Amino acid sequence: MPRVAMLHGRADPAHDGVADYTARLVAALRAAGDDVLDVPVDPGPRGTLRAARLARDADVVHVQFAPSAYRFSSWPGVLPDLVRRPLVTTVHEYGWWSPAPWRLPARLGLADTETGRLVPGSRTVITTNAAHEAVLRRRFPAADVVRMPIPPNISVADGAGGPDRAATRARLRIAADAEVVVFFGFVHPVKGLRYLIDAVARLAPEHPRLHLLVVGGFTSLALPDDEAVAFRAELTAHVAQAGATDRVTITGHVPGGEVSAALRAADVAAFPFTAGATTKSGALLSAFDHGLPTLVTQTAPDDELVDGRTVVVAPEVRDVDVLVTGLRRLLDDPALAARVAAGGRTLLAGRDWPALADRHRELYAACTGASSGAASSGAAEVRR
Repeated sequence: MPRVAMLHGRADPAHDGVADYTARLVAALRAAGDDVLDVPVDPGPRGTLRAARLARDADVVHVQFAPSAYRFSSWPGVLPDLVRRPLVTTVHEYGWWSPAPWRLPARLGLADTETGRLVPGSRTVITTNAAHEAVLRRRFPAADVVRMPIPPNISVADGAGGPDRAATRARLRIAADAEVVVFFGFVHPVKGLRYLIDAVARLAPEHPRLHLLVVGGFTSLALPDDEAVAFRAELTAHVAQAGATDRVTITGHVPGGEVSAALRAADVAAFPFTAGATTKSGALLSAFDHGLPTLVTQTAPDDELVDGRTVVVAPEVRDVDVLVTGLRRLLDDPALAARVAAGGRTLLAGRDWPALADRHRELYAACTGASSGAASSGAAEVRR
């Protein structure tokens, strides 16, 4: 198999979803016996040039791209012209950012407004979800765009042998008979939790045992320590203003086993993201893996997140009313809840880290022309 240089930002996997994804992928590739050179890229010209020098020892260069991972620097966009190796780029964030330096080259067809030369200069572009894939195909119809859905970042197996549902609720001081709505993930203003808190408070007269459990840390790449402390204080104050202090529990960051236990102790999951939810969210997929009927906000149709089949969709963002309606549907209709929970779990069929690593190995072999018959058939599969 070819040697792969994996280029990525320097974020801590405990505080950044893309960093966590990259660390898990590298571990899965190495577990399969692949030679992977792990190359953190510091923002700016010096860090980009250093990464390009290290990557020249590889047969394939794979860039994990999200603008926040490089502190919104445009320098990673020149990597295709520095590494001189077959390049693969995974686009984790796309469709919303446009750094000024690339606008003229983009109009000339030489660059992409969001990734610089990365997308037009890559042999293959990997996307993790339908929304990003649609934008990429519209902007670059001739590009080799491959969707490789991510696995859950917390699986049921992470909580195996842990406390049962009743014990977890007791530890969290949540009533045994409560109807628990859980949110899991990094806590940030764009996650829409203010609206979810208000929706839970508004539903309290109909569902007096309703309880919201927020599982996740506030400190992240997008929300440094001081801002995280301020936002936690702001969110706690919002809970009090909503009159929901007794029905909202915020755990902060907890280990994976405790996350799994919390998900198993819940009845419904909710992801009210202000930009809409997609299956690039490992937290959302973790809720599916734990068999939770799930509510998501949505800003555009998604072939995986389908109302009444895999999720219940709140069709507007930043809207308490639609969240109330969506939660009411799940709480009041057990048949619907069971159907979307089953649909969510079915969506995850075949999604695990070893399988994802296998698809990458096939793609790398195809990029270098080193594919065996098995790798060639796999490469054809990833281009479906």
